[in-house]
Amino acid sequence: MKYIETLREGERVGGIYLCKAKQAALTKAGKPYESLVLQDKTGTLDAKVWDPNSQGIDEFEVLDYIDVMGDVTSFQGSLQLNVKRIRKAREGEYNPQEYLPVTSKDIGQMYQELTRFIQEMQNPFLKKLCSSFFVEDEAFADAFKFHSAAKNVHHGFVGGLLEHTLSVTKMCCYYTETYPFLHKDLLLAAAMFHDIGKLEELSAFPANDYTDAGQLLGHIMIGAERVSERISTIPDFPIKLANELKHCILSHHGELEYGSPKRPAIAEAVALSFADNTDAKMQTMKEALEASPENNGWLGYNRLFESNIRRTTEE
Repeated sequence: MKYIETLREGERVGGIYLCKAKQAALTKAGKPYESLVLQDKTGTLDAKVWDPNSQGIDEFEVLDYIDVMGDVTSFQGSLQLNVKRIRKAREGEYNPQEYLPVTSKDIGQMYQELTRFIQEMQNPFLKKLCSSFFVEDEAFADAFKFHSAAKNVHHGFVGGLLEHTLSVTKMCCYYTETYPFLHKDLLLAAAMFHDIGKLEELSAFPANDYTDAGQLLGHIMIGAERVSERISTIPDFPIKLANELKHCILSHHGELEYGSPKRPAIAEAVALSFADNTDAKMQTMKEALEASPENNGWLGYNRLFESNIRRTTEE
């Protein structure tokens, strides 16, 4: 098996991959085909089965491990596999850990760095609240370290939620140094909590897909509810401070059309929305460039940037 990140146009590939997605479709001529997303720990690859009823295509379902043979081509600047044969893999033929995309950074070190921000907090209520999640709640900590930050937009890998949260928190810390009028503990707590709702919005790997709660409520509402529930267990937690923290979570996407039920109304909420947007877009650009390592031209339209994107000239 060759890892997806090593595949190049023109290669014939054979190996076992996780079938992340499967959808039946029709060509413009009305001929049926199947569109797949294959996955291993290095990334995902679009695949097409142009003749799903052929003798070499066995029955399989989403989240099955399948032994695939096909040719690597390029379509609109991205690699694609034209599948010739598929066989459902048998237990013992694969190691599931080889098929989970994972952060390239050390999860333990990232978590220690994140919790150090709690140790430095001066506000006793915010410090207690953050500690109750990230330090005292082992089940929460274990889930937080393992979870992704998205299904397929950015940080969609094991440790992605932690990596994104740490990056946003560090950026917010920089903001407080550059703009001292910001309430540091409030902003850092909001940064740490802003995406905790994704623990319930998305299922765990290998599915990493939207749950019923995720579809009906979304991570912003779920996160605000979980923080509100925990605040209620801390005696004398200031109501004004609680509302400001929840407002930061509810408004962290910045605009109503981006899913926030509120627009930022305090400086800390503005700062958090900028930090979240910056990290999401930079990671999206990074992943797009990594998906086409040998393409020095235009990579095609990206819906997050609403633009055709390209690699920066290195000369």
